[in-house]
Amino acid sequence: MTYENLDTELVNELLGDGRASLRSLAEDLDVSVTTVSNHLSDLEEEGVIQGYTPIIDYDAAGYDVTAVMQLKVEGDALGEITETLQDHDQMMSVYEVTGDYDIIAIGKFKDTDDMNDQIKALVTDPDIKQSNTSIVLNSVAENEQFELETAADD
Repeated sequence: MTYENLDTELVNELLGDGRASLRSLAEDLDVSVTTVSNHLSDLEEEGVIQGYTPIIDYDAAGYDVTAVMQLKVEGDALGEITETLQDHDQMMSVYEVTGDYDIIAIGKFKDTDDMNDQIKALVTDPDIKQSNTSIVLNSVAENEQFELETAADD
């Protein structure tokens, strides 16, 4: 393993097994444990790796309803609305977007009544000019990550 692609290969190994030990990573990458540890620390400090979290099957945990909300908001309220959505526990993703709407938010809910109550509470804000909510019928791909390209792949 050349050090040129080590960070990329290290990230890709962690994508395959986020619980891999430093020793197993070092063996897989053919470098020392100290090298792996140092590179991991650097990647964390640079913000490339922001944490290590489990992937939750929300359906199995009882959150059977996924909703995609599209919101139009007053221009100067965009930051406040996105912050409110971001602070809401059940909002998985919040995006400021171009196009017909200003915000897209994706949330997980226990059932349609739970979704209805929470979305109604969120969209009563007078700065929200319009909302459109879609319920996901089938999750084809979710929480997907992809391997980074190495310098040789460019």
